[in-house]
Amino acid sequence: MSKPLVLVVDDDAELSGMVGELLMREGWAVHAVLTAGDGERALQQWRPDAVLLDVMLPDASGYDVCRRWRAAHPALGIVMLTARGDPMDRVLGLEIGADDYLAKPFEPRELVARVRALLRRQAPGRTELPQLRFDGLTIDLLKREVLAGGRSVPLTSVEYKLLVALARTPGQAHTRGQLSDAVQSGGYKPQDRTVDVQVARLRRKLSEAVPGCDWIDTVRGEGYVFVPRG
Repeated sequence: MSKPLVLVVDDDAELSGMVGELLMREGWAVHAVLTAGDGERALQQWRPDAVLLDVMLPDASGYDVCRRWRAAHPALGIVMLTARGDPMDRVLGLEIGADDYLAKPFEPRELVARVRALLRRQAPGRTELPQLRFDGLTIDLLKREVLAGGRSVPLTSVEYKLLVALARTPGQAHTRGQLSDAVQSGGYKPQDRTVDVQVARLRRKLSEAVPGCDWIDTVRGEGYVFVPRG
């Protein structure tokens, strides 16, 4: 079996070297580049399993790169790295499609744990079904695409993860804390109110696709539950 390949896109050559050595000690292959342009070419040539993507690159915004790569490669694992610790920056990174977000300076073992968790989710041959199907609603876990009433529903990364977390266990209530963990497994957790806002947006988008049909119910004092309709 070939080694998982991690692409590091960061203009800090010293940091990239350190990260590369760290990841290679875990048995993973690493390819590091310093610019978004080189990252684009490496992505096409090497087809990495995961990407560590810096927010501030000399030739492009990491946010723009993340948004473009997520649209072109739905199954690609993306961890954004940034010197910014502002929670809103983290929310933005997750909203545009990053799977995880890590602020510099970071603890090396935490980075390894985040990458390991991401590679585990990306690993082929998992027993998880490629789609979750319900009456009027299909969630494609490989393409990260949601169809409601036969129409594609454009969801942010956070909205998609919330829907998948709920739909995997129909009829089971999830607390806001559980949904927060589903959005991101790392140290940053959205506040309860943020979860409420994201669920409200998700419900609105689904109801716009299929008017009068709501797959997500509120459980008073607890959280939310996915209820198949039909």
